[in-house]
Amino acid sequence: MGKATGFMDYERKTAAERDSLSRQEDWKEYTLPFPESELKKQGARCMDCATPFCHTGVQINGTDSGCPLYNLIPEWNELVYRGKWKEALERLLKTNNFPEFTGRVCPAPCEGGCTVAINDPAVAIKSIEREIIDRGFAEGWMVPKPPTSRTGKQIVIVGSGPAGLAAADQLNKVGHSVTVYERDDRVGGLLMYGIPNMKLEKSLVTRRVELLEAEGIRFVTGVEIGKDISLEQLRADADAVILCAGAQKHRELSLPGHDLPGVHLAMKYLTQSTKALLDDEYKADIDAKGKDVIVIGGGDTGADCVATALRQKCKSVVQFGRHPRLPEERPENNPWPQMPHVFTMDYAYDEAEARFGRDPRRYSIITKKLVNDDKGNLKELHTVEAEKVIAEDGSHTFREIPGSEKVWPAQLVFVATGFEGTEDALLEGSDLDHQNRRVTAEYGKYATNLDGVFAAGDVRRGQSLIVWAILEGREAARECDRYLMGETDLP
Repeated sequence: MGKATGFMDYERKTAAERDSLSRQEDWKEYTLPFPESELKKQGARCMDCATPFCHTGVQINGTDSGCPLYNLIPEWNELVYRGKWKEALERLLKTNNFPEFTGRVCPAPCEGGCTVAINDPAVAIKSIEREIIDRGFAEGWMVPKPPTSRTGKQIVIVGSGPAGLAAADQLNKVGHSVTVYERDDRVGGLLMYGIPNMKLEKSLVTRRVELLEAEGIRFVTGVEIGKDISLEQLRADADAVILCAGAQKHRELSLPGHDLPGVHLAMKYLTQSTKALLDDEYKADIDAKGKDVIVIGGGDTGADCVATALRQKCKSVVQFGRHPRLPEERPENNPWPQMPHVFTMDYAYDEAEARFGRDPRRYSIITKKLVNDDKGNLKELHTVEAEKVIAEDGSHTFREIPGSEKVWPAQLVFVATGFEGTEDALLEGSDLDHQNRRVTAEYGKYATNLDGVFAAGDVRRGQSLIVWAILEGREAARECDRYLMGETDLP
């Protein structure tokens, strides 16, 4: 440990952000680089814990605590404090294949488990992680390192999101020949099309994909398994298959007016917006310009819809959530080292407040119906306020409050109510065992009921965090290597 009193001497600081109003004029990343002098201080805040909970990823009562990747956080924090950036990068890459992604879009359960966070603001782990990998690329340390020999084994990976990319990277390192299939026109899965550019610039995704290609990984786009090629055909052509297809079947609205023109799934909107940004010839058919926009769903995807609509110059934007506003401080049922469930101002909400003078979120709201005008187009949305009622067994229901009905003008509604699980083509076009739209495969082993077929990430566990996807991709690669070679050196 470099500075024994660092956590007492320095206050927590995170990367500065561009002005909340002016950044809405473009699609560039909203955060700014951290000065090195400040980064060293932030690294110094990492105290000499007897047991560092930050890098021990577990779930406590269903809530994430610490980093599932077991990142060696105290080690690279100290190396940053000492100015040993290359050594910090080496420690970071031992456990995390893609810190340029997690350092930007991970919700940082590591910071929730930080020992400093018992009484003070946590160490700025996420910001430090991002700067380490950014410096690695800037200094030219991130160069292709293809394996020196090949095993002759052919592996197919279905899906190029974080789980698929992590599995491909690990298996390629030990000399297997890896082909990754992606149904979209660009590699990256939700990294490419599910997260808007201002949170994760697509040049960063492309940069990583090009590095993986230079190391020998083959990518095939525009092919959907279960439609264009069967899983059985993949099994016949490869020695092993790893399914990392994600969980992209949306929960849809089942309300009067849910099928009106102007009602769209959030991911369709975000995907179109990114495609239009990347391809001048692509014409999106959803545009928020001059419209009253309502987002149904209180999570990160909904926030990204808010930020996207702002950049398209919407007339107004509101985001509905069923649950009450989160508390300012940890409640008793959410103790350290769990990830804290407290009120925060996401980048999108800062932007909406700068534009319209208020936070766009409305809490404890239930949508009742959507209504069209005389031309059949969406005109308004009807809601009622609700009280969350928690039963003795911990389950909850929502009790509508009489007299709280309200009508909201709306010409665009985005449905961001989460995902049910894996989509139909993969599940129904094969003999895979599955339950609740998740492929059945034991955690830690990842083997499905089909010989030589493994499953990892959201396709197995359901909608989750990027760090869990990377972890499962890494571990599925380990088990796949063991299956092929009888033993494995992969972590």
